[in-house]
Amino acid sequence: MGFKDNLKSELAYSGMLVKELAAKSGVNKSSLDNYLNARGQTPSIEAGLKIAKALGVSLEYLVTGEESNQTSELQKVNRDIRVICELARQLDDEKRKFAIDFISWLKKRA
Repeated sequence: MGFKDNLKSELAYSGMLVKELAAKSGVNKSSLDNYLNARGQTPSIEAGLKIAKALGVSLEYLVTGEESNQTSELQKVNRDIRVICELARQLDDEKRKFAIDFISWLKKRA
């Protein structure tokens, strides 16, 4: 997979809309649309870095679909936190409180 497919995948994974990514990254929506369309235009390094940072992944990941062995632990944790937050956002108040209580319980056991 190339940049276009990895970007599509990360957008779907994050639940972020293209316009939200544009606002968060500072890369205009029409440029993002060009990166996502059938031709799959490749961004400049600067734009790619902004997009990667906004999505919480490395530029290497967006380009290759793989993380290097040097990916920081913080990036891995941030990705996990994004997943947890997105899943929690979809829960009703009662289930979200249960999830928070469960995570607190797990922390105490560590």
